[in-house]
Amino acid sequence: MATSSDTRLRPKPSVRRCLAALLLAGAALVPSALPAAAAVYETREKALARAFPPPARVVPATSFLSPEQLERARKAAEAPLDSSVVTRYGAFGPDGSLLGTAYFDAHVVRTATEVLMVVVSPGGRVRSVDVLAFGEPEDYLPRPGWLRRIDGKGAADELFVGRALAHVTGATLTTRAIAAAVRRVLALDAVLGPPAPAAR
Repeated sequence: MATSSDTRLRPKPSVRRCLAALLLAGAALVPSALPAAAAVYETREKALARAFPPPARVVPATSFLSPEQLERARKAAEAPLDSSVVTRYGAFGPDGSLLGTAYFDAHVVRTATEVLMVVVSPGGRVRSVDVLAFGEPEDYLPRPGWLRRIDGKGAADELFVGRALAHVTGATLTTRAIAAAVRRVLALDAVLGPPAPAAR
């Protein structure tokens, strides 16, 4: 589903809340709280509904990686991955076919937290990347067009700033953090395989 450039990075100043309101407690890759001063652009629920509108059915699932799986994902991502608990959201059509899988990744950019929703297609490629919350000054965010360049890319595309992804003056650490998060998600998606629909 196409996402407008405005939606991905447009702030909603009236929405300021902690990460607990954005993500499930204990979700993988997610710190326990987001600073109150952080800008929250979209909640988890709204982001999922936008990415997978009805009649899609979104099914949350939590997986526990073995030490071998964790190490395999870490090596593939070339990025930190410290938690063995992964919570993701598989979206399924009326016929039970997988439409995509959403992952939420929270990480520190400089000194504050950024939260992304990365949607992966059934073929293991990035369908979309959205910034849901950003604790750094918004001047450090890349332009929406930079995020769109990640769409359609997979684990083999060398998703590093300076390789497949362009440098952005003034947003170097942010773009590196986003690239690392996307590589991390793609690595986890490959290690875990497609999610299974829950029984109705």
